[in-house]
Order: sequence, then C-alpha cells, then structure tokens
Amino acid sequence: MVHRTPFFLPALYPSLTWRIDTPLKELYLTFDDGPIPGPTEFVLDTLARYNARATFFCIGDNVRKHPAVYRQVVAGNHAIGNHTFNHLNGWKTPREGYVQNIQECQSVLMTEGKSTVASEGRLLFRPPYGRITRSQIRSLSALYHIVMWDVLSVDYNKNLSAEACLRNTIGACRPGSIVVFHDSVKAEKNMMYALPRVLDHFSAAGYVFKPLPA
Repeated sequence: MVHRTPFFLPALYPSLTWRIDTPLKELYLTFDDGPIPGPTEFVLDTLARYNARATFFCIGDNVRKHPAVYRQVVAGNHAIGNHTFNHLNGWKTPREGYVQNIQECQSVLMTEGKSTVASEGRLLFRPPYGRITRSQIRSLSALYHIVMWDVLSVDYNKNLSAEACLRNTIGACRPGSIVVFHDSVKAEKNMMYALPRVLDHFSAAGYVFKPLPA
C-alpha cells in the first residue's frame, strides 16, 4: 500500500503543492473531511498537547452542520482550507459545477469563521480523493493554492490495522512532508491510534509541526 506519493505525480502536476521544500525538521499535518464532533475535537486536543499546529481541509456541509466544532478549529489558530461543499470527486464532476461547489464551501467557511490565505494571496484548497482535472486546475489556480500531499496515512482503510497505519506513516515521512489524516468517523479508529504516536515519535526526533502555508 502506497503511503508516500509516487515521484512522478508532482512532475506531472508541478503547479500543485505536494511537499514543502525545506531541510529543516518540519512536518505539515493536514486533516480532511471535518469538522465532525468527536474526531475533530480529539485532533484538536491531541495537537494542543504537543504544541502542534496543523491545517484542516473542511467540507462545507460539515461546517454548516457543526459550526461550533469549526469555530474550535479556528480558535486553535490552525490553518483552514476548502475541501468542497459535498466532498466531490473532480473526475466525476463537470468543471462549472465543481467550481460552484467550492465557492459554496468558501462562503460557509468565511461566514462561520475564516479561511487561511496563502502567502501569495490565494486560498487553500485540496480536492477530495486528490482527484482533479487539468481544466478544473486552470479554473481554480488564480484564486486557490491547490495542496496535495507527500504522505497519506490511509487511516480511513478498515482493512489496515492501526499499527500498520502508524508504522507506514512514520516510515514515509521526511522533512517538509505534507501528511494527510482524516478527522472523520470512518477514519477515527486508526487516526486516534496513529496521530498521538506520530506526534510523539517526531517530537522526540526534534521535529516541529507547522500549518500551511509555509
């Protein structure tokens, strides 16, 4: 099972961000699919124990349903990104509908709290499943900084043991890695096991945990 992004994908899509280029001991933890009562609050409490900051790519409809949990993320001074309003698969969604759904999510993010602006003035966006077309990229790139990942924890996979999730994630990380976890019900079993142990392992190795953008 692949936990680190294959080397050829960043070469095929160089305008997308896959990893932060740094020699420093820095990791960029990201959390997709929240906010969800329970998993998101566990993540926030765990990050706080390690003085770690992260980036949350939020689904607009979940923000609408759970605004109080979303405001906890904002209050934690974490970065906030857009993950569409309905967790759309870009490969299966026409360009105009995809862009409109992202705009709907962005409206909810701003109404309920904030959204992080990247250093070049664009908003943070991650396509669900990592699936996005070149035409969608062209339509979004002026307004959105599109963030992919270097390490995928695969915490959502019910067939992957929590120990394997932890071991594979630690083994794939390197300085500057953008790491994906999920603050969702589907992923919570593996995530709740792996996240504190990842934080503990890399804290002991002298790493710091930073939000996007770098």
